[in-house]
Amino acid sequence: MAEMDYRREINEATYAGQEALRCLEQAKDCLSSAGNWGIVDMLGGGMITTFIKRSKMKDADALVQQARAALKRFQRELMDVDSIPEFHIQTGDFLTFADYFFDGFVADMLVQSKINDARRQVEDAIEKVNYILGQLRRL
Repeated sequence: MAEMDYRREINEATYAGQEALRCLEQAKDCLSSAGNWGIVDMLGGGMITTFIKRSKMKDADALVQQARAALKRFQRELMDVDSIPEFHIQTGDFLTFADYFFDGFVADMLVQSKINDARRQVEDAIEKVNYILGQLRRL
């Protein structure tokens, strides 16, 4: 592969990684906000708090979907760069929220647990993407 083509592939992979990172950071922020509202909800926040929390969860879900797509593009672009090790992030488990038709402490705790799990998974993905971007910068 010519040096110019290889450099272009590195740049394309870097751009895709930066886009994935941007999506993941937005998802993390939204999950943190949903988690904060979830704590308020568990402390007796009421219907409005539940509505806001669920709205934040819906926003987070949409951002995670964007992050999944961006991570898939990043993985495809990395295939064109020989000296980068294989990169895989399981995106299927990132975030799946059930819609609860009842509101109570147990349900709130289950939702809070899902929010926290999703946030940890997003943080792990951010760490992996940052690592790979560091590898790309060294090339």
